[in-house]
Amino acid sequence: MAGPDRREGSLTPRPHAGTLALARGGAFSPPAVLPDLRGWAGRALAVEVAQRRLFPWIAVAFGCGILLFFQAEEPSLPAPLAGLALSAALAWGLRKRPVALAVFVGIAAIHAGFLAGGLRARSVAAPVLARVTIAPLTGFVESVEDRAEGRRILVRVARIEGLAPEATPFTVRVSAKNAGKLAPGLFIEAKARLLPPPQPAWPGGYDFGRDARFRRIGAVGSLLGPAKVVEPPAGPPWTLVASARIDAARNALTERIASAIGGPAGGVGAALVTGKRGLIGEATNDVLRAAGIYHIVSISGLHMVLAAGTFFWLVRAILALIPAIALLWPVKKIAALAAMVGAAAYCVFTGADVATERALVMTLVMFGAVLADRPALSIRNLSIAAILVLAREPEALLGPSFQMSFGAVAALTAAAPLLSRMGESLAGDGASATPLGRAARWVARHGLGLFATTLVASLATAPFAAYHFQTVNPYGLIGNALALPLVSVVVMPAAVLGVLAYPFGLDRPVWQVMGYAVNHVLDVSAWVGGIGGATLVVPAPSLGAFALASAALLLMTLPASSLRWLAVLPLGAGLAAAAPARYDAFVDREGAGAAVRGRSGALVLVGRPSSFVTEQWLRADGDSRRADDPSLREGSRCDRGGCIVEAAGRRPVAFVQDMAAFEEDCRRASVILTRLKAPARCAAGLVLDRDVLAAWGATALRFVEGNAVEILSVRKGREVIPLSGAAAAPVSPDMRSRPQSARPVPEQDLPDDEVSSGEPD
Repeated sequence: MAGPDRREGSLTPRPHAGTLALARGGAFSPPAVLPDLRGWAGRALAVEVAQRRLFPWIAVAFGCGILLFFQAEEPSLPAPLAGLALSAALAWGLRKRPVALAVFVGIAAIHAGFLAGGLRARSVAAPVLARVTIAPLTGFVESVEDRAEGRRILVRVARIEGLAPEATPFTVRVSAKNAGKLAPGLFIEAKARLLPPPQPAWPGGYDFGRDARFRRIGAVGSLLGPAKVVEPPAGPPWTLVASARIDAARNALTERIASAIGGPAGGVGAALVTGKRGLIGEATNDVLRAAGIYHIVSISGLHMVLAAGTFFWLVRAILALIPAIALLWPVKKIAALAAMVGAAAYCVFTGADVATERALVMTLVMFGAVLADRPALSIRNLSIAAILVLAREPEALLGPSFQMSFGAVAALTAAAPLLSRMGESLAGDGASATPLGRAARWVARHGLGLFATTLVASLATAPFAAYHFQTVNPYGLIGNALALPLVSVVVMPAAVLGVLAYPFGLDRPVWQVMGYAVNHVLDVSAWVGGIGGATLVVPAPSLGAFALASAALLLMTLPASSLRWLAVLPLGAGLAAAAPARYDAFVDREGAGAAVRGRSGALVLVGRPSSFVTEQWLRADGDSRRADDPSLREGSRCDRGGCIVEAAGRRPVAFVQDMAAFEEDCRRASVILTRLKAPARCAAGLVLDRDVLAAWGATALRFVEGNAVEILSVRKGREVIPLSGAAAAPVSPDMRSRPQSARPVPEQDLPDDEVSSGEPD
């Protein structure tokens, strides 16, 4: 048997024959004209194989297959299934050739990811409402969430009057201002106004419609009047009964915690335990976002690790007090098993949302490694968790929650050796130090550890925050460093103890202790958020820059060798491409309004789009103004027939809301935007009317050289067309001076309950 290699005084495993084969040549070898690079790459790959660091790239390949699935127009299942079988067979047949084995395992993982996406899409396929519908509906209440403006209710539909069974959505989400005593599990009848799930407000924006499709939500809207509880035609399925009982228990505990703590801290404390965030006021949400710690109110990795860690510590400490058990039984493994059971129960009770399930998988893998006498936190375990999560919910790969949580954990795991060495250097020789010196070193070591881990996680998640939310919180490092110790040491242990004391009715003092800590967290958040520049709105980076930043993060965290230096290439390219080419106009998917870049360089609002859509446009442009800012209306000339904005290159852009305005605007405007049907004879260079927007969806425009316009739409992608026949003259004083008797364009319909905060889980 080959012994250890003791070169340079180190004790490292000697690579086996497959490792040497990879190091000496094969498909991974650099050209011979670069001998130094060839040797460096060979040695680095030998380290990767010896430390089994090729395995995490299987998860990356699996994710690439999922991305390919979501890019496919009409994906089918037989093709990826055949590709998976063929590549797996080739990998098995060539298993003695390391390079070929690695290549075909990666190809098999790509096909497996594509297949997982197809299977998931087929399993959740359900009808989606095609148009706005006002009709009575009946169904079982699946969940209820109290909110400041009313209740948000998820209804598993039995019937919607006027819709055929094959066109009836599986579930609908509705808001109700007067929902009475509706509770999960009841069968109700009510009149509702329902809309199809909204598409993105701009190409590249948050796609609620996609998320709703994978949650089998086929419509959103509101109840018109009170709901009546009636007798169901048949009993509910057991899955609905179980979920309804869990949701009812969550609501009861949420109300108990909120009433015991009181004030804004009550809503935050309840959200930390049950995951119900409806009682948190918008002002409190803004304070938490500004401080960069909004993630603490979403049940995800932080909460799962702290809850499971509390179970692990309590069980291990109790068992250690009993000598007969401590000496004869594997106390650590028993505690790990108890933590796994407690974490699973915690996940089920908090609603088993996507982020919570993902955190549960990571936690189970971590404690499973303890049971198998393996390192609990490693890149390999993280890769296993990623594969399991994506196999169950491939759509999670596209969301910020998955990207930010796994990115942060990967960065922390990769930086763990460096952070450990920093802690050891600060510890020094504890035996020779005075008690005061040891205490000072302990505080310095743990303080530096908290600061360093927060910095690493913040840097790792910054690209995802900029891409998905167009915000950066430069003082989030301070907010997390000051708030997380309270959450870790007081809030989460109190949450576990409170849940255990709740059945006995002894929980109120525990919640009050937790509320005291939560109040201090809110005070810290208010202080950090009050610092100038606590929240910076940045333009949405391009997809290419985001992809390069993601590749750089993978190259920095997955390799164990000097291959990490390759991350400099995509990182540099991503920074070079970080400044986006901003859009010159955003057009609502229904033509209810638009935002056009005026002569001042700022967006000018015309029409009446919803406030949610307007804020999405402003964020994408890096504009920190709110939707109700009066300056948004400056720079346009309006009458009852519509508005004119002089855009880039002195191109008049007309927003038309009356048929009589088409005659002049079609002659003098470069671009016509309207929710009406434009006349066929309209001579404007580009006309986006009702029919075009119905086919394209939300659209963004960018004027390019040569009197052309680049069009990007949600449904049709990218296209560049010339503005032939368009007037390119400045806005004349008489334009928009006609008195019209037109009715203003109504505000776009977007239900309140579907306005996403856009915060990561």
